[in-house]
Amino acid sequence: MRSTTQPHRIGLIVPSSNTTLESEIPELLRRQQASGGYRFTCHSSRLRLQQVTPEALQRMNESAEKAVDELCDARVDALIYACLVALMLKGRDGIQSTQARLARPCMSTPSGGKAPAVVTSAGALVNALRALNASRVSMITPYHKQLTERVAATLGEYGITVVHSRSLEVVDNVEVGRLDPDKLLALASQMDFSGSDALVLSACVQMPSLPVIEEAEQRFGLPVISAATASAYELLQRLDIEPDIVDAGSLLRPRVEMLKVPA
Repeated sequence: MRSTTQPHRIGLIVPSSNTTLESEIPELLRRQQASGGYRFTCHSSRLRLQQVTPEALQRMNESAEKAVDELCDARVDALIYACLVALMLKGRDGIQSTQARLARPCMSTPSGGKAPAVVTSAGALVNALRALNASRVSMITPYHKQLTERVAATLGEYGITVVHSRSLEVVDNVEVGRLDPDKLLALASQMDFSGSDALVLSACVQMPSLPVIEEAEQRFGLPVISAATASAYELLQRLDIEPDIVDAGSLLRPRVEMLKVPA
């Protein structure tokens, strides 16, 4: 394992209109650094996306290899492909094939270095729910209802049932980033969590939720995650670092505390 004095370089592949993940992931890693001594730097590459439609998402996916090449030039230790719905639209096979496709350019590293780990926010959400033993979930998305249904169908392929969902019907991705987390918490308060093992408060890396995740857990009495916290969890797992992040939900607490959610 590398020295805690040498920073881990983290690559972020984000839609061009994304303004949220590049603040939430560095903030989560800052909190990890404060508790565990590891250091991180974040480096971004952008893919063109303005409207969250199936056609635009497909075009963005097709251009992803260039962003991977750019981040591999920086010799990052890991990279996150940060658009959940873009891969959820393609189903389980699409998530797996895209992850394999994005990992391929990283295999040839200069000077025989180690290839970076490739994390997708879509795959990370699945793995986070599995870590929480959550097979029945509630979910809030900014998408049109049809896209939310596609996300739910893909989770169903992994044996995870979406029992309740709320779609905010926002297509402009910049406007998604301007949504108020406090209003998100108010929306969640109107939902019925009976039969849910966890709440996905933001099934989108662009919809801000980090400021209210801990409060949501306290209020609703079940694990609360987002696409961003799931991505951070998967990233730390791939770097072999024990999560120890405050005020971001039970998922990112040390393992002995992870499932201790107030009743």
